[in-house]
Amino acid sequence: MTTAAILLAAGASRRFGADDKLLAKFKGRPLVAHAAEALSASGAELLMAVVTSDAVAEALPGFEIIRPPEPVPEQSDSLRAGIAAAQARGAARALVALGDMPFVDAAAMQAVLARATDSQASALTDGTRRAPPACFPTKDFEALLQIKGDTGAARLIKALPPSALVQVPSTMLIDIDTPQALSDYAQ
Repeated sequence: MTTAAILLAAGASRRFGADDKLLAKFKGRPLVAHAAEALSASGAELLMAVVTSDAVAEALPGFEIIRPPEPVPEQSDSLRAGIAAAQARGAARALVALGDMPFVDAAAMQAVLARATDSQASALTDGTRRAPPACFPTKDFEALLQIKGDTGAARLIKALPPSALVQVPSTMLIDIDTPQALSDYAQ
């Protein structure tokens, strides 16, 4: 069973200002490198990254680069591009992660993969909220390809039963959206 690991790294970083947040230094490396490293160690056979920036693509060695058709994509555009690429390569599952979540480690990625089944997706939770990374079986690919807007797979993740969730500390679910957050969490 082939799993595609899809790193969503095509956002416009609107709240971050003029700089690309994914290239901002976080603990000595580009922010996106942390999620990429954890995804690379997940055990997935296919590594893909959905990007719009050539500089971000260069920061992701070993990843097949997928370009969304939209020049300024919403999260759903990036998700659809990644899922379509995974589907075209015959993946049975897709592990989807976000490039701005540097605290999700390889163990959490592996736990999400292990929790997913052929009929049930999985995701992380801190007991209050649910978040990516999430792993989707092929039965969910068509629903993922229909998502529109800047919400990604939130609706599908919200509908998961508690047994499909991997419990993690809330600090693992932090995403970096502003320069202040980058500074606050780099300590």
